[in-house]
Parts: sequence; structure tokens; C-alpha cells
Amino acid sequence: MDLVVNGIRSHLNVDPERALLWVLRNELDLTGAKYGCGEGECGACTVLIDGIPHRSCMAPVGAAAGKAITTVEGLADENQLHPVQEAFIECDAMQCGYCTPGMILSSVALLRKNPAPSEPEIKHALQGNICRCGTYNRIIAAVQQATRAMSSEAKERHHA
Repeated sequence: MDLVVNGIRSHLNVDPERALLWVLRNELDLTGAKYGCGEGECGACTVLIDGIPHRSCMAPVGAAAGKAITTVEGLADENQLHPVQEAFIECDAMQCGYCTPGMILSSVALLRKNPAPSEPEIKHALQGNICRCGTYNRIIAAVQQATRAMSSEAKERHHA
């Protein structure tokens, strides 16, 4: 089966019912998506499939074949972190970092859909991602900062 992960096509001989999480981690060495609960409840394994957040621990790899899969490793562009990644660092929005890839990908999906979300909209988009360390206020601040940064970048490109 062919998978397109972070823009790279790979042909893999795997059981189509195997969880996408384990294929990403064990076959493609992409370890950003983490095993958390194994039930799709914590969000540590979140990846984007065609731009939509999915819990990779529950997604059979066969269902993702032929779709664009994005992991946290695929967000940076030519050695430049994605604005959400930068904001998470600048706002110290992580403590242990275990939930961070899932939080970042859920945030990226939100900002692609809604470039100016309100705080309640941010909370709603992240409600399925659990932070064991409780840095929720800093996570929300990071998403708000990324929103401002992305808005400024868009205005600069428009005026250039």
C-alpha cells in the first residue's frame, strides 16, 4: 500500500487494519505521534489526514492510504518551524512535551479552517487533547500568538 506522509510517498507491505500510529512509528521512524491511551481519547497520537485531525491509534492504515498524512515532523518548512510550533516554544506551552505534537497538529488544523478563532473556539478544537501537565493556559496563549503571527505574515505577503 502507498502512503503519502509529510509529502513523501512510501510503499509499505503492512496489514491494512494495523493502526496508523504503529506504521508511522515503527515502519517510517516518525515518532512525533505518541501512544497515550490507545482508545483515541487523549490526542497524543493526533495526525492530520487530508488536513483533518485524526487519532492515529484508532485509524487503520488502510483507511489513510492515498490521503495526505501530516505528522508534526512535516510542519517545518525549509528549516523554519511552523508558526504554531514557534509559538508553543515562545509561550512555554509544554512541560513534559508528550501531548505537544497532538496539540500542535490540532491547532494547525483549527487555524487553517479558522484563521482568527476566539478563545472558546480554541478550547473546543483542543478539547480532545489532554495535557497531563496542565499547561492549558499557555497552550491557548500559544495558539493566540500563532494566530497573530500568521495574520501578520499574511498581511506582509499581501503588501509585498
